[in-house]
Amino acid sequence: MNDLPMRGRVALVAGASKGIGAATAEAFAAAGAAVVLGSRDLAALETVAGRIEAGGGRALPVRTDVADVDSMRALVAQAMTAYGRLDAAFNNATDGPPPAPLADIDPAEFDRGIATNIRGTFLGMKFQIPAMLQGGGGAIVNMASRAGLAGVANLAAYVAGKAGIIGLTKVAALDYADQGIRVNVVAPGTILTYHLEAAGPEAQRQAALATPMGRIGTVTEVAQTVLWLCSPQSSFITGAVIPIDGGQQAGVKPPRMYRQGQRMTAQPDGGPDREPSAHGTSPHEEQR
Repeated sequence: MNDLPMRGRVALVAGASKGIGAATAEAFAAAGAAVVLGSRDLAALETVAGRIEAGGGRALPVRTDVADVDSMRALVAQAMTAYGRLDAAFNNATDGPPPAPLADIDPAEFDRGIATNIRGTFLGMKFQIPAMLQGGGGAIVNMASRAGLAGVANLAAYVAGKAGIIGLTKVAALDYADQGIRVNVVAPGTILTYHLEAAGPEAQRQAALATPMGRIGTVTEVAQTVLWLCSPQSSFITGAVIPIDGGQQAGVKPPRMYRQGQRMTAQPDGGPDREPSAHGTSPHEEQR
C-alpha cells in the first residue's frame, strides 16, 4: 500500500485559511502532494503552510479573491510556475450575509454570497481545467452543502449559492468526462468547524440530535472524502454529489416513534436521546 498516494502531484485549495479548507490542504500534503493555498487571509494561509512545511511537505500560500478573474487566473498561474502541473483542486471558499428572512437581506450582501459561491467556483474551474488538460487530466472537487439540496430557512443566499455549485459541477463533469477530468461535489451536513465550536456545547448537542448518527462530523472526515475523490480509487466517479452528513440526506429519523394505539410516555431525564422502535412504523404509514 502506498503511504504517499499523491507523491509527485500538485493540489490547489481555494479557501484554505481555516476549517475544512485548511484540513484538506494538510491532508493533500500528508498524502505527498505539493499544495497551493488560496484565500484572502494571507497571514492565515502562511500559518497553514508553516504546518505543512514543518511536517516535511511543500506549500505555496497565495492571497486570492475567488470572485476576481485576475486573482483566480494568477492563483493557477502561480501553481503552474512553481510546480509545473496541476492534478487536483478543491474549490472551498464561501461567503455571504448572516442568517435572515429573505426580504430582510441586503441585495449587496446577497450578491456577495452568489459571487463567492457560484462565480468563485466557476472561475476556479475555468482556470484549473486548462491547466489540468496540459498534464493529461485531473480531478476537481467543489464544496456545496446539504443546504444546496434542500431549503433552509433564513439562508437564501447560501442555499442559492450551494445549489448553483451543484449545477455547475454536473455541467463541468459532462463537458470534460472524456478528456480525463473528473468533477464532483461534496455536500456536508453539520461539521465541527470554528463556527460551531464558537456556538458552544449546547449548539453542538442540538446539532448532533438532528443527525441520524447522533453526532456531528469532523473536518478530517470531509478532508478525507475530498482526498478520495481526487485519487485513482474514485476513477469512475464524476458528476456525483457526495453527502457527508451522518445520514441526514437519507431522510428522517425521529428521536422516538409512537406506536399505533399506544400512548407515548414522557422520556425520563437522562434517558437515551433516541428510543429503538423495532415494532414501530414509519411516519408515513402512521399517517394513513
